[in-house]
Amino acid sequence: QVQLVESGGGLVQPGGSLRLSCAASGFTFSNFAVNWYRQAPEKERELVAAITRGDGIMNYADSVKGRFTISRDNAKNTVYLQMNSLKPEDTGVYYCNALGYWSVSYWGQGTQVTVSS
Repeated sequence: QVQLVESGGGLVQPGGSLRLSCAASGFTFSNFAVNWYRQAPEKERELVAAITRGDGIMNYADSVKGRFTISRDNAKNTVYLQMNSLKPEDTGVYYCNALGYWSVSYWGQGTQVTVSS
């Protein structure tokens, strides 16, 4: 059974940090690129960070560059999103997406991140 399970969300003050995890099972994780998306209330889902399969090249949305870091541990079938210097506009539901060959795509259920004082 294919599963992607996000964890690590929560409430944090502006300037704080969180680390999100995305744990995969039921498929060959190392063959998949992984993306983190977020969706704020009444806004469209946006891509914030991505990491490729193989050499693990990372890309970021301009809004999070220098503050967020995506990484993967294929031995643990897990991708992480380290989020520092959080801002209120980072608030939203964060989703993990695994994208494989032939456009095979899996999604997690999401984890809520709220940045507020």
